[in-house]
Formats: sequence, C-alpha cells, structure tokens
Amino acid sequence: MIFLTVGTQFPFDRLVKSVDEIISQNGFEEKIFAQIGDSSYQPRNFESVASLEKKEFDKYLKEASGIISHAGMGTITMALDNEKPLLVMPRRRRYREVVNDHQLAIAKRFEQLGHILVAYEPKELPAKIEKLKSFVPKKRLTQVEAVVRRISRFLTQVNKGY
Repeated sequence: MIFLTVGTQFPFDRLVKSVDEIISQNGFEEKIFAQIGDSSYQPRNFESVASLEKKEFDKYLKEASGIISHAGMGTITMALDNEKPLLVMPRRRRYREVVNDHQLAIAKRFEQLGHILVAYEPKELPAKIEKLKSFVPKKRLTQVEAVVRRISRFLTQVNKGY
C-alpha cells in the first residue's frame, strides 16, 4: 500500500489530483490510501479521508511500502525514521500553495543527500512513482553535537547584542 499524505494544515489538490489522474490513465497495481486534508478535489481512483488521528496515521505510515507527500519536514522526518521510501512534490508559491518556496529548498537538499525522491512538477510523477517501488533511502545521520554548537553560537551572539 502506498500512503499519500498532504500534511495537516492545508490541502494540496495539485498533488492529489495528479496522482488520481495517473492512476486513471495508467492504472496502478498497488493500493493507495490518502489523507488529503480539507481538499476541494475528491479522488475517484483511491480511498481517501480528510484527516486521521495520530495513532491511525502512524499505522498507515508503518504499513506503507512507500509514501507520497508534500515536502513538509514532519513527513520527511517520519519517513526517514521509519526507513520508508518517500516521494515528495513540493508545494509552490507560484501556485499559491504556500507563502514562500521553503518546501522546494527542503526537497532539493534531501534529494541531494539521497534521502527522498522529488517530483518538481506533476509530469514527473509517473516515473518517480515507478522508481519509488525500488528506492532505498540513504540513512540519515543525526548530528546532535553540531546542532548544539550552532544553537550555542547563535545564543551567544544574541546575548552579546543585548
């Protein structure tokens, strides 16, 4: 089962509709289940719900063979923590899906590190969904000490400014 999730804050009709159209045109042998938020688009080719309780969300995530999502840090982190292959399509400012292109920057960086697959536009989704079946995300190495040093430097600078 592929788990499609768009996060909890905003709908992401462009992604949901694109996946639905791909299934309609090409068929898809694996079941897709989606959490689509308060979407104005209702998919016809896979089951979906607006939202899931945390326990239910975690169940779908753990059972999924792969995940398709927006490029939100919460979903990326959960997929990596659960060693799930993840395909993201960043929300874009030009489509008024977000106020800036932070998801584009996040997606590019995690893609460069080999952690996720990225479809920057809907036309890239069919090939990337096919690749998702065999994609093995590179393990994420946490660098707690480096983060602590950066925060410490920042706080020192802030403190000197007052």
